[in-house]
Amino acid sequence: MRLLASPSRRLRNSMLGGAIATVLMLTTACESGSDETAVAEVAPSAKLADVDWAMHGLNPSETRFSTLDQINADNVKDLGLEWYFDYPAARGKEATPIVVDGKIYTSGSWSNIFAHDALTGEMLWFFDPKVPRDWAVHLCCDVVNRGVALHEGNVYFGTLDGRLISLNSEDGSKRWEVQTTDRNKPYSITGAPRIVKDKVIIGNGGAELGVRGYVSAYNLDDGELAWRFYTVPGNPDDGFENAAMEKAAETWGGGEWWEIGGGGTVWDSMAYDPELNLLYVGVGNGAPWNRQLRSPDGGDNLYLSSILALNPDDGSYVWHYQTTPGDSWDYTATQHMILATLNIAGTPRDVIMQAPKNGFFYVLDRKTGELLSADAYAAVTWATHVDLESGRPQETENARYTDGPTGLNLPGPIGGHNWHPMSYNPQHGLVYIPRQDAGWVYKTDENFEYKHGYWNTGTDSMPAALPDDPAIKEAVLKTVRGLVVAWDPVAKQPRWEIEHEGPWNGGILSTAGNLMLQGSARGELVAYSADKGERLWSFDAQTGIVAPPVTYRIDGEQYIAVVAGWGGSLALVGGEALKGGISPNRSRLLVFKLGSDGQLPPAIDEPLVIDPPPMTASAESVQRGKALYLGFCVFCHGDGAVSGGPIPDLRALTAETHEQFQAIVLGGLHWDKGMVGFGNQLSPDDAEDLRAFLIERAHHALKEQAAATTE
Repeated sequence: MRLLASPSRRLRNSMLGGAIATVLMLTTACESGSDETAVAEVAPSAKLADVDWAMHGLNPSETRFSTLDQINADNVKDLGLEWYFDYPAARGKEATPIVVDGKIYTSGSWSNIFAHDALTGEMLWFFDPKVPRDWAVHLCCDVVNRGVALHEGNVYFGTLDGRLISLNSEDGSKRWEVQTTDRNKPYSITGAPRIVKDKVIIGNGGAELGVRGYVSAYNLDDGELAWRFYTVPGNPDDGFENAAMEKAAETWGGGEWWEIGGGGTVWDSMAYDPELNLLYVGVGNGAPWNRQLRSPDGGDNLYLSSILALNPDDGSYVWHYQTTPGDSWDYTATQHMILATLNIAGTPRDVIMQAPKNGFFYVLDRKTGELLSADAYAAVTWATHVDLESGRPQETENARYTDGPTGLNLPGPIGGHNWHPMSYNPQHGLVYIPRQDAGWVYKTDENFEYKHGYWNTGTDSMPAALPDDPAIKEAVLKTVRGLVVAWDPVAKQPRWEIEHEGPWNGGILSTAGNLMLQGSARGELVAYSADKGERLWSFDAQTGIVAPPVTYRIDGEQYIAVVAGWGGSLALVGGEALKGGISPNRSRLLVFKLGSDGQLPPAIDEPLVIDPPPMTASAESVQRGKALYLGFCVFCHGDGAVSGGPIPDLRALTAETHEQFQAIVLGGLHWDKGMVGFGNQLSPDDAEDLRAFLIERAHHALKEQAAATTE
């Protein structure tokens, strides 16, 4: 199937509808069974890219620092919109654009891939891998994808249902496809692959749903599996894949963790040192989160919450450092890792740096894994400090919630820093961290039973839910913050901070033009001075931005690009903790250059209409419904049924939806939107209790609105 693309220079207001129509036509064609790839014919361009953004983190060290300085702190006020493209699916967008030879490649919701002319925005081709929509039930954190890898004219990317696909970068035609996971288990892929030598490296997600984590390498040419390294041990009765797994098994105390899987998924960050020939991968949380249930006799549970150094030629273990031994809090170490050379105590040291979820910033010798420093970059209550001699956090009393709930624990499972990339600016010696403070009350689920394919945290979500009492709720919400921390890794402290309206703000780019750029949850792309954090320029994107910006130069002009679109885990579960109200999703690729003056169409937000049926259910029914909601629904539909924006607010159910409630919740009537049926887990009475809770939430919202009106 071939379609002619518009010859327009820019995708501005007049051409936007045509661009969307083209994408929708391509999507329809793919779903109807025709060719999976649709190609738009364009005239060849004589322009060549001067400076590409060719890798996920810009370079193997993943610094996300560009030496381009045509756009700088003095003239960034003249930055304007050059072109934009509206994606067809209004769900979370987290991709880092890849820009090579005048083309820009991005991934969107449902693992769709888009190629554009980087100068004009003209769509060149589009690929839909046809991810089954009901696979969304196997995802912890939205139907997102963090980007593609590009190598010698070929595109590589992972899909939500665990496939690794290679495309021809010229026309989007498929070269090969491999299934990297067991389709009978709730694995997923949302992270971007990395290219190391002749191999493409990919991990997976799904720890809390019940899987065993690993990272795999495939041959670039044909997709043949080259090696696989498991991050946690399997059933000891089956033997061990290698000595590293045998060593790890000694740190898992009691229980049959392999029945659930153990967790430890490699769902995001990697980095590569070509001189040492070491591949660094970040390892995630346990399955379940709660070590009391996962490993009742204790133990560090290697290699959960660890940085692993592997030989990329054969996947063999070299060293590890565990940031959170015996993790019980979902403190993954999958967060962005950066390689750099720092002058520490007068000596140049080649280091790897990470700000994992647990709130401490780590600097390690990247050859040996030796801990050089570990200091709190966010609010931390679960530990007092990290002992440099042992490398272990010194935990506070009842941090492990063995004697009841913790009280408000910081960080919570969302982490002091999540997946949003940092940036290291060597000119100023600063690492810019997208920090957040969002607490959680941890409590053991005394009735825990493993549910295949569903959330299995081993924790009771009831104490963590926001209370209705206005005073208590306000006090809790005051502790929720979103910031940028300009961290000095040598001085081991922040040099300055920027506070946002709330948490879950975007990844970061820094440049030699003394710029630091970041998108915000409230819908702005902002340029700050990299040395002092002064606000210099902003653009209203009309939607929350969580993805990181990139920059490139073509034909002598520097551009800045960012994928905008509100989504991800906190956007789903955060509810009122997000602050500032619901952020709409208007998924867009935005490209800027100096002197441009493009405009987005006016944003029209439909008001939230809450018109519930009468409240007739008993208080007991509502309470049972709340418990079920926290067990099955909260991770997509938000705390207190307050939507964060990407998914409809359940307090605003229509009369028709109330009538169809059983068919939706039990029968999967809306499976095509990712809402599967839970008839194998819930009864009709359970569904009615859930509906009672949602009706109660709707009436509570109306009372709050009325109270606010009279104040």
